[in-house]
Amino acid sequence: MSRIFITGSTDGLGLAAARTLIKEGHDVVLHARSRERASALAEISPTALGIVIGDLASATETRSIAEQVNAIGRMDAVIHNAGIYLERSRGETPDGHAKTLAVNVLAPYMLTAWITRPDRLVYLTSGMHRSGSSALDDIDWKKRPWSASQAYSESKLYIATLAAAVARHWPHVLSNAVDPGWVSTKMGGAGAPDDLEMGHLTQTWLATSDAGAAKVSGRYWYHRQQREAAAEMNDSGFQEALVERLAELTGVRLFADGR
Repeated sequence: MSRIFITGSTDGLGLAAARTLIKEGHDVVLHARSRERASALAEISPTALGIVIGDLASATETRSIAEQVNAIGRMDAVIHNAGIYLERSRGETPDGHAKTLAVNVLAPYMLTAWITRPDRLVYLTSGMHRSGSSALDDIDWKKRPWSASQAYSESKLYIATLAAAVARHWPHVLSNAVDPGWVSTKMGGAGAPDDLEMGHLTQTWLATSDAGAAKVSGRYWYHRQQREAAAEMNDSGFQEALVERLAELTGVRLFADGR
């Protein structure tokens, strides 16, 4: 059985993944944005290994999340599930970043650097990543007029690319990007047409399965099937440029000395 940390596990796909993994006998560490949000986990928290608290929009709280996870012990897998969708405005995090970028990209980037390296990493992306721009000069939306849809698409391109970069730099870690589909979560809405169960079962499968099909790295997945991602995801030059840009924005270098 595995020890797994899931960000954003108070509702939606993260909660569904947590329930599935706990039912399968795994040790699951849950995450809530605040103590108030943690109350939503009352049903499953007694069977979880632990709950960590922190707002991913804040670098300080993201650091605290990593410290709380590391205090519990080394994880076998981390599922970077948390995310936000269409923000009405750029917003302003405590660190001055666009909220969509901070939660969807900067936080998982920093957690990847700060949490003791697991055997497997799963990053949630979206089919909308194909609409993301490969221009990296204004990823924090300080110059461009705000576009909620474009900001979300770009964030999902960046997180898929991060998954591929990790796979290339850390060959002993299985790192993959998962498109859960347009599913009926709070984010997706009640009318979403895709299979909610397959959305979270792809995450749990990649995090724990010993099947040969699941033990690959640097791939883009949809409903347990490998799909072709935007070309940028597997472009090593784009990967390096993105990781460098994220290091500049966060002050955190993920691949120190090329490792």
